[in-house]
Amino acid sequence: MSLVVSPASTLSQTSQPSGAVAVGARSSGPDILRALAILLVMLVHLPLEATPGVLVGVRNYGWLGVDIFFVLSGFLIGTQLFKEMSRTGRLDFKSFYLRRAFRIFPAYFVVLGLYALFPLFRDAPSMQPIWRFATFTVNLGLDPRNGNAFTQAWTLSVEEQFYLVLPVMVLLLCRKISAMWALLLTVTLVALGVILRSSIWDGEVGELVGAGRAREAFAVYLRDIYYPTYTRFDGLLFGVLLAAARFFRSDLYRRVLPPAVAASVGAALVAGAIVLFSIRGPLAGTNLFLVFQAQPGAVAGFPLISLGVALLLGALLDLDEVLRRWPIAGAAVTATLSYSLYLTHKSVFNLDRVLLGSQNLQGMQGFFVYMMTSFIAAVLLWLLIERTFLRIRDKVLG
Repeated sequence: MSLVVSPASTLSQTSQPSGAVAVGARSSGPDILRALAILLVMLVHLPLEATPGVLVGVRNYGWLGVDIFFVLSGFLIGTQLFKEMSRTGRLDFKSFYLRRAFRIFPAYFVVLGLYALFPLFRDAPSMQPIWRFATFTVNLGLDPRNGNAFTQAWTLSVEEQFYLVLPVMVLLLCRKISAMWALLLTVTLVALGVILRSSIWDGEVGELVGAGRAREAFAVYLRDIYYPTYTRFDGLLFGVLLAAARFFRSDLYRRVLPPAVAASVGAALVAGAIVLFSIRGPLAGTNLFLVFQAQPGAVAGFPLISLGVALLLGALLDLDEVLRRWPIAGAAVTATLSYSLYLTHKSVFNLDRVLLGSQNLQGMQGFFVYMMTSFIAAVLLWLLIERTFLRIRDKVLG
């Protein structure tokens, strides 16, 4: 199904930036952030006794890798759709969703099948109903007290739900909405997200924290604030906004946000978000630091980190020629394997403990074994499933 639109709007009249990377080209900046994101996520799930001392403090914030993934996803998919609109004047919805299906479904459903059929593969004793994973709705009402195996799939649910509305957003940006209105809409949505999270926190979560029932509050926080799509769209939204700014207003973007400015402001925002995430309030002294934030971080930290990451991504894109001359060893490979790593690392960690024994996975030895086995599993999944279906996609859809 294709939907034809007129390209004669304020936004779509602006030409593609001359320095933009062509569709399909590999840019170093996104690879660096993607590699960083998956390593941070893996660090969160790495057993503490196998975490190198220098990374213990970083581990407390490793979950921020998820927000990096959201920004990257919004930017990359948004850019693809903007380019299609600029080139053809239309969006082919059928092709868009088929491409996403070929990219996401094969590896995901293979891993989900392993979770369903082989309990030993599960990283926790129980899990949510399979149909919720299969329909990408597992993040809605996800209470870890009712099963928390394969819960990393919540982020894929957020993205798949977002993709249902993203093409419509692109159509509005290209046909109906001026740049100023797009910015105002973004600010409004972000503000609504802050208000919503604040309202939810002030309800049951805050009451449980105030009553000293931190563990119960933690589960409710995850269920009602951390996992739902309607409270976690900041990263995807800022990613799409960055794509629109760089594609439709490239000259203005480069004047206002040259790499030095974008990197400085982005780093400052990320640092400010981390400060908010570090405010413990009534949670001080608890051991629930990972993921669970006190009210300032839970309410305002997510948009700050998302905007900061978006600005850092923009700076890295503008510094692509420099990054290509001075590549970071392993970044491209880790980025390529990031999806397979994301799907499998928790299961691999669990299998390592079952087969080798936790007592044999201490310190640097444990760190090396966990990381090595995770990358081996990811390479196998990528070679056998991911790459195979991407090649089929390219043959079928061109």
